Amino acid sequence: MKTNRNLKAALALSIAIILGLSFWSFRTDQKNFAISKNLDIFYTLFRELNLFYVEEIEPEKLIKTGIDDMLESLDPYTTYIPEEDMDDFKFMTTGEYGGIGALISRRGNQIVVAEPYEGFPAQKAGLKAGDIFVELDGKPVAKSTVEEVSAGLKGPAKKALKLKMLRPESKKPYEVELVREEIKIDPVTYAGMLNQQTGYIRLSSFTDGCADRIKDSFLELRDKKGATRMILDLRSNPGGLLGEAVKMVNLFVKRGEEVVSTRGKVVQWDKTYRATEQPIDTLMPMVVLVNRGSASASEIVAGALQDLDRVVVMGKRTFGKGLVQTTRDLSYNTKLKVTTAKYYIPSGRCIQAIDYAHRDKDGSVGSIPDSLMHEFSTKKGRKVFDGGGIIPDVKMEQDTLCDLAYKLIQENIVFDFATKFANSNPSIAAPDQFVITDQVFDDFHQFILTKPFTYESRSEKMLKGLIETAKKERAFDENKSEFEALEKGLVISVERDLKKFRKEVCSVLTDEIVSRYYYQKGAVIASFKDDLDIEKAKSVLANTKEYHAYLQPVVTATNPVKKK
Repeated sequence: MKTNRNLKAALALSIAIILGLSFWSFRTDQKNFAISKNLDIFYTLFRELNLFYVEEIEPEKLIKTGIDDMLESLDPYTTYIPEEDMDDFKFMTTGEYGGIGALISRRGNQIVVAEPYEGFPAQKAGLKAGDIFVELDGKPVAKSTVEEVSAGLKGPAKKALKLKMLRPESKKPYEVELVREEIKIDPVTYAGMLNQQTGYIRLSSFTDGCADRIKDSFLELRDKKGATRMILDLRSNPGGLLGEAVKMVNLFVKRGEEVVSTRGKVVQWDKTYRATEQPIDTLMPMVVLVNRGSASASEIVAGALQDLDRVVVMGKRTFGKGLVQTTRDLSYNTKLKVTTAKYYIPSGRCIQAIDYAHRDKDGSVGSIPDSLMHEFSTKKGRKVFDGGGIIPDVKMEQDTLCDLAYKLIQENIVFDFATKFANSNPSIAAPDQFVITDQVFDDFHQFILTKPFTYESRSEKMLKGLIETAKKERAFDENKSEFEALEKGLVISVERDLKKFRKEVCSVLTDEIVSRYYYQKGAVIASFKDDLDIEKAKSVLANTKEYHAYLQPVVTATNPVKKK
């Protein structure tokens, strides 16, 4: 009897397995059929377009548009990389490319040098920000795109390149011959002492080898300059290589500590990254500065060090990118950068702030609401939360630019004035001593008056929208006088706002002018004067009691937030 029951149970289990496998096979076949069907539809559609569309089509351009739009429906980080963009992809991951060492951009109908990098061919050959490209190896560039000129400037190292350039307000072009080099941009924009005790390191990106640069800079400041406390500035750092973020955290935490883990659809790819090397310093008081532009690898470093109670994180809430991308090779030397997982920092939280998997009917996505955020704990038991980027231990006020300063930058008024200033003044004071004098500010005011410059405040734009809504709802006429009075009160006066926001305008002017003489490092040094985040970081680091208080759990009333 018992044998009979076992036989029946085994038979039932076998049937269940067979049915399960059959269902799985059926679902797989369904999916494969759907893929084959839609690829066939796409192919036949494209064939018909190519044969019968009224004008000639560009197959590569059309296909790339289709691919880009398809991937964009998933998330912004899953992207197709065509063969012609491989140099840019290499630069993003390694910081290296063969070229002249300069950023270029379009200004109206002209392509100009936006920024020459210090110590590279463009700067050594005398090119300045604002210089206009006329010819590249004897070929006029007037009708070329920025991408075409950029491609022409890049190429094998040690190969000569002839340029014909025009300096603004000069009628005669000048010619220059330079030799391309392997350009590797230093991810450490600046490293130095802010005072006798406080070292400062700013990292611009997580490219190959950046953790070693942080290590070298840290040891230089600690062992040779006498730093006893440190500020690591990751503000506006968009991230980069995950491995470099892990190595960087490893510099400051004990070997064996978990730094980050990744989890995705392919379980075999899930991985936990730990500190595998001996750290260089686990005790020095440190502040990590972040803001809304700190993303991805920046958030791994700030979040892991926060979860392990190793540093005080200060600034503004970070971007909230907790997605991991993997690069897959495609045919014809192209690549697919595809989101394969989410990453989780030591407390177990994921800081991804946007839910791309669930979209509204119009295709838009929203931030994860606070009500759906969960509470986690750091190593010492401090409360931290998921789903909204890294929330700093010390929150600073938003440092958004006023509308006037933003518009002056957007319309290149600041850039053009700095170009004119630099071409008229062979030298300026050191970065930490340079100031915008009354004369320079007045000159800038007069310069604006020569340009077709107008702008609206956000209040004006919102009022216009309100008026349009009121007219549609037939509520405008009865409130016309109130609307007109409000509209009159909000009318922008550039002259008035220049005085009102002089400090902010002077800040962006200083940054642009100083960079013309002292490049990126000089601009960083000049910014210290008005940097409230750095001043607060120095203050917290100087007060041992206050610093350590931020790293201890705070006992509060019961929190309604869900606990994980």
